[in-house]
Formats: sequence, C-alpha cells, structure tokens
Amino acid sequence: MNAVIVLTTVTADFDARPLARELVEQRLAACVDIIAGVTSIYRWKESITQDGEQILVIKTVDDNLHDLREALFARHPYEVPEFVVLPIASMSDAYGAWLLESASR
Repeated sequence: MNAVIVLTTVTADFDARPLARELVEQRLAACVDIIAGVTSIYRWKESITQDGEQILVIKTVDDNLHDLREALFARHPYEVPEFVVLPIASMSDAYGAWLLESASR
C-alpha cells in the first residue's frame, strides 16, 4: 500500500464539502483539500475556454483508487472528470503513518 495524491477540478460554484466529507468518512481519503479561486484555461470541444474552478487535492492510498474513482465520478459535475494520480515520493514518518491509517479500510 502506497500513499498517493489524486487531483481533480470541479466548477467554482460546486459545493465540494459534502463530497470531500463523504470520501473521508468512507476512508477513501485521509484528507481532501479544497482550493477555491482557480482560473483554468483549457481546450474543450475545439474551443479555448476559461472558467473559474476549484481543485480537490485528495490524499489517499493506491489500494483505494478504484473505489475512490467510482465514488468521485458518481457525484462529479463534469462530463469528463479529471482524475490524476501522483505518487508521493517522500513524506515525514508521522504524516505517512497518519495517512496510511486514516485511508485504510
């Protein structure tokens, strides 16, 4: 079991708190940071688009990725949700132990 970070974005007006709470309550995530006030510029359906968004930084373990993806996609506001998984190369021992314990099911 390895610690990972999952990134996703949601619309600026989406209330991400209930989703974040659900992920933590189900132990699919140890923590979800909600970063508001992000401006994203991207290509969508052959147009360049600019929107306000929020980034969710989800700290979890790789054993949870399948179930996390299912739970996230079931409530996600986008047609094509972002689901980017980043390995954590290094972290403090205490934080790592907390993360592994908090996201273990």
